[in-house]
Amino acid sequence: MSRKISIDPITRLEGHGKIEIFLDDQGNVENAYLQIPELRGFEQFCVGRPVEELPRITPRICGVCPMAHHMASTKTVDAVYHTEPTETARKIRNLIYDAYIYEDHMLHFYFLGGPDFVVTPSAPPAERNILGVVGKVGLETGKKVIEMRKKTRDIVIYLAGRIIHPVCGLPGGVSKALPEEKRKEFLKWAKEAVEFAKESIAIFNKIVLENQQYVELVTGDIYRHQTHYMGLVDEQNKVNFYDGKIRVVDPQGEQIAKFPVSDYLNYISEHVEPWSYMKFPFLKKIGWKGFTDGSDSGIFRVAPLARLNAADGMATPVAQEEYERMYSILGEKPAHYTLAFHWARLIEVLYAAEHMVELLKDKSISNPDIRQIPTATPDEGVGVTEAARGTLIHHYKTDSNGIVTAANLIVATVGNSAAMSMSIAKAAKSLIKNGKVDQGLLNMVEMAFRPYDPCMACATHHLPGKMPLQINIHSHTGEIEESIQR
Repeated sequence: MSRKISIDPITRLEGHGKIEIFLDDQGNVENAYLQIPELRGFEQFCVGRPVEELPRITPRICGVCPMAHHMASTKTVDAVYHTEPTETARKIRNLIYDAYIYEDHMLHFYFLGGPDFVVTPSAPPAERNILGVVGKVGLETGKKVIEMRKKTRDIVIYLAGRIIHPVCGLPGGVSKALPEEKRKEFLKWAKEAVEFAKESIAIFNKIVLENQQYVELVTGDIYRHQTHYMGLVDEQNKVNFYDGKIRVVDPQGEQIAKFPVSDYLNYISEHVEPWSYMKFPFLKKIGWKGFTDGSDSGIFRVAPLARLNAADGMATPVAQEEYERMYSILGEKPAHYTLAFHWARLIEVLYAAEHMVELLKDKSISNPDIRQIPTATPDEGVGVTEAARGTLIHHYKTDSNGIVTAANLIVATVGNSAAMSMSIAKAAKSLIKNGKVDQGLLNMVEMAFRPYDPCMACATHHLPGKMPLQINIHSHTGEIEESIQR
């Protein structure tokens, strides 16, 4: 007979989904699936629109990371019009984007992912949240989280018009300059952001790395997968959020591809499964081999740890020190430990803050030359940024009047869709034995997808508009033995 229990608070991810767990006749896990029962169709909304409107339309995909879509779309429109932003505009775009990455990553660490470590995975659900985190790290740190997220969001609001659904991106530039007095004010905030990034890493060091049980969990086999890794890199193969080429390394860390985003269709294909509306990208030259890892599998991962794995380092000094320290402690490069995504995320926070300081120390960022007016006939373009959740690709085709005739988006969460499914299945098989489950074990199954910081709102677009997180546990005959609904 099936049983139904309620778990509060709601799960810590953006969007909706459910996990289906199938048991064999001994009560052990036969397989598990991350199921996204939502319809994706946002690309179709773009068809028939003037292409210069897409930087204002595509951010509606998601209210959590609209800046990622706005900037990727703006860069795509640049490509459609065959224009480049001015040097000042490029610096302003980078500043806005660093501020977005900083506040978004802080949101995940303290509100979504952090409770699993800071509060402990087996703590009561009512404590596994930001209030539980503040109870552990102290009220002053909690206030600092709010303060630094507000200041970095205020940078975005000033330059981009608003934090949700920004409006600054124009083909060939941006809509607003940065006055000298604001440059000085933002520089002060960026320096504060660097210091709080260091404090956050210190919290991770103390609570996680000094706890042997946590270290064993991070470096154990439950959450480990050997996959390929993908991320944007600059000319020196350093992590870059805004620009560069897409680099792919294999599970041994060897580069197998490095290409301009305009060539992405030569390297990436998408697989579909009947049990999910979310697609499963894979490396085209290797092929789809199913939900398996290793060098023979075409599955790759994106997002913080994948970016660090795909790169040769960080482009700012203190972040580089933390980068080297992480790999020395983990003992492997690339690191295949899924829970280390949390650690890599904090290193990226530090890099974003340091890069903001570098940009704002440069007085030329206040030059008034913020746009180059395009003159070419629009046709087709591809743009890429590194969203907080991974490599984000926009691709538009237009007629000669700039009206969109086709659009394709490979959003960041989709890049990890196959890996998330594998991670959940492996965690469930490792943790659930003889059909015995409790809230702590189920949360540890959820911990398999939480490091990826998935945004199902980006990955899929839901009709009619709501779906709770639901975990179903099936017997070997297919009957539901237990249903846990958020």
